[in-house]
Amino acid sequence: MIFRKLHSCLLIFLLSLSFFSASQAVPFARSSVDKNKILLGEQFNLILQAKFSSKEPISFFDIDSIPHFEILERKKIDTLDDRREIELKQTLVLTSFDSGHWVIPSLRLAARKSLVTDSIPMDVAFSSPFDPKQPYHDIKDVIDVERTKPEQQTNWYWFAAGGFLLLLIIIYLLTRKKKPVAKAVAIDAYQEAKTQLGKLEKEQLDAKPYFTRLVDIFRWYLQRRTDIVSFEQTTANLVIQLRSLNLAQQDYDPLGQALMLSDFVKFARYEPTDREKKVSFDVIRNSIEKIEEQHKLKMRTAK
Repeated sequence: MIFRKLHSCLLIFLLSLSFFSASQAVPFARSSVDKNKILLGEQFNLILQAKFSSKEPISFFDIDSIPHFEILERKKIDTLDDRREIELKQTLVLTSFDSGHWVIPSLRLAARKSLVTDSIPMDVAFSSPFDPKQPYHDIKDVIDVERTKPEQQTNWYWFAAGGFLLLLIIIYLLTRKKKPVAKAVAIDAYQEAKTQLGKLEKEQLDAKPYFTRLVDIFRWYLQRRTDIVSFEQTTANLVIQLRSLNLAQQDYDPLGQALMLSDFVKFARYEPTDREKKVSFDVIRNSIEKIEEQHKLKMRTAK
């Protein structure tokens, strides 16, 4: 009776001890592959696993490269936590372009150097191995191929038709009548200035656009008729440049005043009277007349 009680207590103690040992997970590291033989360039999976107690520090493999193998993809690390144990699992997709018998070396956890995986042998074949169990195929006879006519002989009429069409196009281009090209008639600077002044005199414009058009007509005429690059000059500089034209003082002073008045209207919002508009118009027109007279005299002298 006493022996039976002792036996029961011992059994309970052993079961408790085994349960306690099972609850204390032994950490391990493991690696495996889904195939041990591949063809050159064929892909396979390297499965990495590590298990720890929930009370121990966690680490995983830190793999940069594997000799003779290329890492094509690193899949996400899966984590399994049941409060007592933590298991990590990751799949690497590998391949190899070195034929031969190789070994994936033992791998160590990054922070647990004592945990090492087993090495894994791998065979990388250049081609599929010969299977003597496969049935042999008979040697086939040489198949005669029907000789066809060269394409140049069968389709010669297409080339002839294309050549004839090209000849017709060349004859048409050589014999067609060319339309006379209208020559551009150069408009005289003086005539154009008179025409533009006549249009401006008839238009009823406000002060600012009126003086802008009036001065632009004068600048265009001056730039085409003289050596003065009028559109690149400010009004003050232009007035100074006008001295090179040797205008009479009674013509030069009103012209400078008309140009300065235009700046007051455009930039200082000055409102000119109708008389000032008329006087500025007459001054610009008379100045163009004087400059044109000088130009004609210069041309006659040059001859």
